[in-house]
Amino acid sequence: MAWVILLIGVVVGLFSGVVGIGGGILFVPALIWLVHMDQHRAQGTSLGALLAPVGLLAFWEYYRKGNADIRVAALLALGFVVGSYFGADWAQAIPELLLRRIFAVAMIAVGMAMFFGR
Repeated sequence: MAWVILLIGVVVGLFSGVVGIGGGILFVPALIWLVHMDQHRAQGTSLGALLAPVGLLAFWEYYRKGNADIRVAALLALGFVVGSYFGADWAQAIPELLLRRIFAVAMIAVGMAMFFGR
């Protein structure tokens, strides 16, 4: 099973590096379908995998090429720290099926906006 989890990490890392998508949008479904975790555990595990050092090398490559704004990234990170703390606390009280549906609707909404938007 460890090789499956490592392979998930490699594939998600490659995809994240190429399109800049958050790993959680890929980690959570992969952990549910391939590792058979429930929604809460998959989300918590995904957050653990995405702690600060994970994106550092990918960020560095974008920054080296002039394609990253450190000020904006720092402000996003600060807001993310606060928001994710409260969001994680609230998520614990949401039943799994409802949480999974909220996650799915969020992915669909973002996908639709990206596909049909400017």
